[in-house]
Amino acid sequence: MSTTSQKHRNFVSEPMADKPVTALAGIGDRLGHSLMEQGYDKAYVVLGQFLLLRKDTELFCYWLKDVTAANSKQADDCAQCLKEWCDAFL
Repeated sequence: MSTTSQKHRNFVSEPMADKPVTALAGIGDRLGHSLMEQGYDKAYVVLGQFLLLRKDTELFCYWLKDVTAANSKQADDCAQCLKEWCDAFL
């Protein structure tokens, strides 16, 4: 059984609005800073990349690891967070 963090549960429980990129599960200050430097300053911008990759969590994880040097757990946590958010709100 997979467990999710409180950060994950908080994110998927409500509309995204204007949340910062660091509101995403798996994205802390270091990865958030790396994403912001590349123009991914809001969670919805990262969601856009997830959607461009056709909600493919494996491709998204490869992208996130390449762009931010995230580890596998961080990338998977973020991908699952976005997937669950999409399932709930799209």
